[in-house]
Amino acid sequence: MKIKKGDTVQVISGKDRGKKGKVILTLSKKDRLQVEGINKVIRHTKPKKEGEKGQRVEIFAPIHISCVMLVCPKCGKPTRVGYKVLGKGKKKRVCKKCGETF
Repeated sequence: MKIKKGDTVQVISGKDRGKKGKVILTLSKKDRLQVEGINKVIRHTKPKKEGEKGQRVEIFAPIHISCVMLVCPKCGKPTRVGYKVLGKGKKKRVCKKCGETF
């Protein structure tokens, strides 16, 4: 997975297209990630006790990784990610637009 926790991403498809947010959680086995303020879903809950009312709870659901694009911290544009192998087997991510490593 080329996107990590703490990265800034931009949504490229879906109901929140164009919005930017910070990655809170990555679910690599399901190819999904949770982004701050993106993909708000309303969940209806039943009352647990007698006399209590049901509720509508707003949560932020995970979004598929193909629906987001990483925003380069150097140039600030959404970009694809490449890798550059440095000495002793270290890999760094590279912005495909400006060529900067991060």
